[in-house]
Amino acid sequence: MTGTPPPADEAPEVVCLGESMVTFLPERPGRLAEVPSFTRAIGGAESNVACALAAAGHRAKWVGRVGRDGFGEHLVRAIGGYGVDVTAVRTDPRRPTGVYFRTATDRASDAHEVVYYRAGSAASAMSPETVPYAALADARILHLSGITPALSASCLALVRELTAPRAGRPLVSFDVNFRPGLWADPAEGGRVLLELARGADLVFVGADEAEDAWGVGEPEAIRALLPEPAVLVVKRGGEGAVVFERGGEGAVVSERAAVSSPGAPPPDPRASNAGGAGFAPGGEGAASGGGAAAPDLVVSVPAPRVDVVAPVGAGDAFAAGFLSGTLRGLGTVARVRHGHLTAAAALTVPGDLAEPPRRARADRLAGLDEAAWGRLHLGPGWTGDDQEVRTP
Repeated sequence: MTGTPPPADEAPEVVCLGESMVTFLPERPGRLAEVPSFTRAIGGAESNVACALAAAGHRAKWVGRVGRDGFGEHLVRAIGGYGVDVTAVRTDPRRPTGVYFRTATDRASDAHEVVYYRAGSAASAMSPETVPYAALADARILHLSGITPALSASCLALVRELTAPRAGRPLVSFDVNFRPGLWADPAEGGRVLLELARGADLVFVGADEAEDAWGVGEPEAIRALLPEPAVLVVKRGGEGAVVFERGGEGAVVSERAAVSSPGAPPPDPRASNAGGAGFAPGGEGAASGGGAAAPDLVVSVPAPRVDVVAPVGAGDAFAAGFLSGTLRGLGTVARVRHGHLTAAAALTVPGDLAEPPRRARADRLAGLDEAAWGRLHLGPGWTGDDQEVRTP
């Protein structure tokens, strides 16, 4: 999957900041001690989102640091090959590019193994001093994740600065991505991520990781912990997702809610109410809960049935699909459905990244009536234009 880099004189729609690594995927199931060979790929939550957005036709920029080594060169070339702007990526002459190995089993399985070689990596040297704010502020959306602040004290300082209220900042999207193994003290990591999420405008979190990080897993309880973000998306795996959107009517709606026309002109998500009720960015005082008393519109959208090939990369893909819908000014249900569809593309391939469906095809599926959406069944290869999608 390749894309066309955006023109140099066009501002990106989304900037994604974080570490990307070379990942080695096993060529057969088994323990790492028994797998004889691996296939090289790329992985990184934020760069995954950037690649998926670029493949979907958006101007996406990845900001990160790599080592002056072959792995760093490969990462920049591979991510740029998706059409992502990589001009803000910096090369560190003293620190290496991170790499990791994993098994083919589900992350939730007891047999799953991941071995990271990222301590002291080039990306861990990111800080407010090494990443100029000007490289991030020209976007409509700034996407971050909870992986970056776990890398080092300087990375945490950077993410704290980027989620702090400031006039004119981009809409800040934050994927919690709680990885206990990255934190010396997982409990402290959970507290840090809660603090950072409270400074964002749009937050993605899985119900399972919220349970691990904060001891709550029900969507309403998670919203009670996070009243500040204008939009909170709680992912529930195969069950779907629940969205809390401040400024709605306060009623719980099903996915019979109207879907915005795909042809509607996309509003700027930094403007009030863009992309959904109460979707305002975190300017001065915005993240302090000043508007948190407004009632939520709560929308629950089921996920389609998917024949899963590998359960990696789905969370990043969901975020990319939802952000794509946000940029296009789609309604809440359509944004969630695009998230589910982009996640389904990732779930039906072995690696982290997948070719998303063409926009017209995704719009058609996202616009199905509730009954037809409930019958949707997606398997490997479904994103191809010549592939039939099952709605028995």
